[in-house]
Amino acid sequence: MEVSTVEWLPSSSPVQLPDPNHPAPEPSRLLAAYRAMVVGRRFDAQATTLTKQGRLAVYPSSRGQEACQVGAALSIGAQDWLFPTYRDSVALVTRGIDPVEVLTLLRGDWHCGYDVPSTRTAPQCTPLATQTLHAVGLAHGEARKGRDTVALALIGDGATSEGDFHEALNFAAVFRAPVVFLVQNNGYAISVPLAKQSVAPSLAHKGIGYGVRSEQVDGNDAAAVLSVLDTAVAHARSGGGPFLIEAHTYRMEAHTNADDAGRYRSPDEVEQWRQRDPIDRLERQLRESGHLDDTAVEQIAAEAEEFAVQVRSRMQAEPSTDPADLFRHVYAEPTPQLTEQLAQLRAEQEAL
Repeated sequence: MEVSTVEWLPSSSPVQLPDPNHPAPEPSRLLAAYRAMVVGRRFDAQATTLTKQGRLAVYPSSRGQEACQVGAALSIGAQDWLFPTYRDSVALVTRGIDPVEVLTLLRGDWHCGYDVPSTRTAPQCTPLATQTLHAVGLAHGEARKGRDTVALALIGDGATSEGDFHEALNFAAVFRAPVVFLVQNNGYAISVPLAKQSVAPSLAHKGIGYGVRSEQVDGNDAAAVLSVLDTAVAHARSGGGPFLIEAHTYRMEAHTNADDAGRYRSPDEVEQWRQRDPIDRLERQLRESGHLDDTAVEQIAAEAEEFAVQVRSRMQAEPSTDPADLFRHVYAEPTPQLTEQLAQLRAEQEAL
């Protein structure tokens, strides 16, 4: 079926609910999103504290982006694949992955701490946009096998300046791969503001030149994020091809614990975005609709605190490590050189 190009253009302004073109999610889904956002923020704060205690080498906070993180995890099914970035730990926790396994990469123990095939979640990607090509390739392969699989690739605004992003859009469009690209536009690629990356009307417009249906959404409106993501996932799953979403949000904390955000943005700017906090907005909506009260808020906060306590306790334990792991998983069959080096290591350990 031919679709008018106009129907593929993003809205002139970011979608917010209520919107006649985007149905509101069921209250039960919004309650689940609220709970996951509260738990996710507490987890994020705990992880940030762990860096100060030396338990993590680095941690990129996603405080302020919870609607995008949680929306991404809740919009796809167990059969679908998620391709996250290094900043998407809350999305992984929401997807049900063990939080300690999520933090293994940032702790420096392994390149990835969770089982990728069983969780259907790719390793958190540090190089910008490289996972977009992985997502498209997997989605195309699954489609060729006749499987009901959608791939969701999470990226930041800085990744849209990378060649891999454009290659992924083009390949996905040509082969109508069932993949959704969610750009979390949080205002800065480390210290580079969006104005120095693109002068396009929106990052969502970047999909149009490739023939990719696109939309932009208020990334701090959890209901709108879920609604637009539902549309995108359904579009991809039904054979409509790829879908690009730009979510306008904000990174409340620094790029990582090693960054000084005060060097490139003002306190007034941060405060303006604090007034648009996604958790506060969703809580107000649920209270006004009669689906949330003080008791429920307190119960969810207590659950989030207990979750953080468990993460802290488990992360305080010293990991059990074996230096021989340096030689494992490098080749299917160890080379003679690796076998020799491993023997030398074992000899040194025995001599201690």
